[in-house]
Amino acid sequence: MEEENDEVVKTFAELGVREELVKACERLGWNNPSKIQAEALPYALEGKDVIGLAQTGSGKTGAFALPILQALLEYVHSAEPKKGRRPDPAFFACVLSPTRELAIQIAEQFEALGSDISLKCAVLVGGIDRMQQTIALGKRPHVIVATPGRLWDHMSDTKGFSLKTLKYLVLDEADRLLNEDFEKSLNQILEEIPRDRKTYLFSATMTKKVRKLQRACLRNPVKIEAASKYSTVDTLKQQYRFVAAKYKDCYLVYILTEMPDSTSMIFTRTCDGTRFMALMLRSLGFRAIPISGQMTQTKRLGALNKFKAGECNILVCTDVASRGLDIPSVDMVINYDIPTNSKDYIHRVGRTARAGRSGVGISLVNQYELEWYLQIEKLIGKKLPEYPAEEDEVLSLLERVAEAKKLSAMNMKESGGRNKRRGEDDEESERYLGGGNKGGHNKDRKSSKKFKR
Repeated sequence: MEEENDEVVKTFAELGVREELVKACERLGWNNPSKIQAEALPYALEGKDVIGLAQTGSGKTGAFALPILQALLEYVHSAEPKKGRRPDPAFFACVLSPTRELAIQIAEQFEALGSDISLKCAVLVGGIDRMQQTIALGKRPHVIVATPGRLWDHMSDTKGFSLKTLKYLVLDEADRLLNEDFEKSLNQILEEIPRDRKTYLFSATMTKKVRKLQRACLRNPVKIEAASKYSTVDTLKQQYRFVAAKYKDCYLVYILTEMPDSTSMIFTRTCDGTRFMALMLRSLGFRAIPISGQMTQTKRLGALNKFKAGECNILVCTDVASRGLDIPSVDMVINYDIPTNSKDYIHRVGRTARAGRSGVGISLVNQYELEWYLQIEKLIGKKLPEYPAEEDEVLSLLERVAEAKKLSAMNMKESGGRNKRRGEDDEESERYLGGGNKGGHNKDRKSSKKFKR
């Protein structure tokens, strides 16, 4: 029976994907469908509503983008021309995403897959000029990728824009879309768009709210589960280290020193924490850059691109970056602060070991976080091994780390620390991005050389 199954799933073409889209998949390096794609595509191409439960990095975007693009092609070619004109495929599909970065990334994948068919795509997210977005909507794109708040702003304020002709709705990372920030906008959008449409709902986790949403806006959906309830991929090596809170920074620096050529993501709980840590690591000679919700969209994308390009190999971030960002080369994820919601752990470590590659996830647990860490072990259903480290070796870094923290605190104070206004935050981001050379930045560079020596 297993052999038969292996025979069935071979190529996108055998799943019913059109030739022009198969070629686009090959250009993207998608030679064979992932598990979620192989299971969801046949139903989606048949025109059924789909609920896909899959872990991060499983190829979800392809599972909903391909059927939408195929339906768009069929709509344009098969519909009867009215008065000598082809039907207008504008505003054919809308994808809702919880974060700006994920929305931009989804749009990029749509554009790559639709490059041979002249696909037009618009991104509507906060932090980017609304007038630019209004102009993009005036060009009548086929696909809109948006965060709920900004989409609703345009639906209620932008003259001549409506989604009355919408044929497809995708709710990506649905569990995150249903938090308090988005719930109101999402309900308003669902009220306005046509009920006669196809809906795809994708989520890493199935919560009560997701079930409720499924009942409200999907019709006889097919449920595809490409992962066990809460799981991490097999190629991910997970470890923890129980440390005293006062020595946590030393352990972090030790781990980074042990893996100097790795690309790493470090998760902290607060936006200020990302800035402080990036400054501390930079003064120790590491190429670290922060990304958080407090930075403007331009700065966030700038930081992300620097990390993707390899100019910085350490990204210090809050959970805003833990969803949907497909940075293929992350070798290691370090949970500097243990997440209070254990499901966030799944998404954090999902940044590494993607698409069959291997990766490492290390959690630094202090005495105040033990309860949260035990919840994570309970959720994933396994006890993790301890990260091996000689404490004497780790604590030999204490003096250097303390000095770097002092420099970091001075730097934060100079640029306004916690009370800084948004504009000043941009100025500090410029320093991380290499755009400025004011004040403490020179000091950082000198101290970086000193610590390297």
